[in-house]
Amino acid sequence: MENIKKYLEILEITKPHGIRGEMRAKYYCDSPDEIEEYDTLYLGEQKKPVKLISCRLNKNVVIIQIEGIDSFEKAQKLGGGMIYIDREDVELGADTWFVADLIGLEVFDVDTGEKYGEVEEILQNAPTDVYSIRNAEGRQLLFPSIPEVLIDVNITERKILIKPLKGLFDV
Repeated sequence: MENIKKYLEILEITKPHGIRGEMRAKYYCDSPDEIEEYDTLYLGEQKKPVKLISCRLNKNVVIIQIEGIDSFEKAQKLGGGMIYIDREDVELGADTWFVADLIGLEVFDVDTGEKYGEVEEILQNAPTDVYSIRNAEGRQLLFPSIPEVLIDVNITERKILIKPLKGLFDV
């Protein structure tokens, strides 16, 4: 299926941390603990396989070190770079999806078939994920990923069915 990425962003290197090659990075996974579960990570646009030596949480970022990066200068060259995982290395649970696969899906009303828009972003800073969609008029609509609202996600058909709570999309 098109639009399915083999490699998924898990870390974005921001800057060096110290003089021994450690780096600060934003993480794009549910928990930084997940990062250590992968035997192989993939560095940069070339997806060069690398081994993670260490990973620890520091406030709202992680401090990582990868094999072969052992100086401030080497770490500095990687600033702004991405580290990826291979989607085949991940086992997802039921009703769990990669955010990358949800972006761009069309959202429809399960009862009326009305199209609300396309998923632009998944906001993950609340007790439950919140889907941000953009309708045909350019208006942003938000809905929570709770069972009462999010009825079905079909990655293959590239669509989501929802049952909006009364007043959810009212202006």
